[in-house]
Amino acid sequence: EMPASIPEADSRHRASAAFSLSFLSLVFSITASSSSYWCEGTRKVAKPFCKGDTKGDLCIRFNSPEGNNSQAVQYIWETGDDKFVETKFHAGIWYSCEEMINEDGEKCRSFISLTPASDRGVLWLSIVAELLYVVLLLIGNILMSVEICYYSSVIDGLKINAFSAVVTVLAGLLGMVAHMMYTTVFQMTVNLGPEDWRPHTWDYGWSYGLAWTSFACCMAAAVTTINKYTKTILEFKHKRRKLERSFRIQYKFPE
Repeated sequence: EMPASIPEADSRHRASAAFSLSFLSLVFSITASSSSYWCEGTRKVAKPFCKGDTKGDLCIRFNSPEGNNSQAVQYIWETGDDKFVETKFHAGIWYSCEEMINEDGEKCRSFISLTPASDRGVLWLSIVAELLYVVLLLIGNILMSVEICYYSSVIDGLKINAFSAVVTVLAGLLGMVAHMMYTTVFQMTVNLGPEDWRPHTWDYGWSYGLAWTSFACCMAAAVTTINKYTKTILEFKHKRRKLERSFRIQYKFPE
């Protein structure tokens, strides 16, 4: 007969905590990987020439009252501030979007096409690792929910618990590698990418923070799962020793 004194409520609480952390990690990772706000900043774009009756400061105009003044023209072309305008951009794993000048909306293009050819292999590895990260998190969530809802014995629960711990740890390692590889590729693209894309200033966006938050939740779920498994095993060993001791006492001093 199985020892019945393993604290069931404590075990359930740990399983629920691990599942909650793993589920949060899954939601955060899907949100982050499908978004294009891993990095955002500004680009310095040359102002186009004004066409027709275009008004505003986002184009260069020569038919002003001073348009024929050679000094004014010289000033426009020799100073960077009047020749260029700053536009916003944001980029993710899949695509990069840039603000349009004198038009509403954004122009988006594949981030893979912007990456230098020498770094595309690393970007593809990053994408594959990110997708595997999401898949393993999903498997871990399914295993943890099965453990909470359907397992019939403590031994079955331990088996599921051990497997979900391994899957979650592996997911966390893949997520960390994916995020680090993307960071490296983005920095290389900033330095060696196409001239018409290179940012003037940039920083990491909310998606990047969310991706690392997902990794932190994943590792917390893994630690909680391993902790639950270890505690259950120790409880078994403790109960086994107590049973053996009681059997020895009964054998020596039968009623």
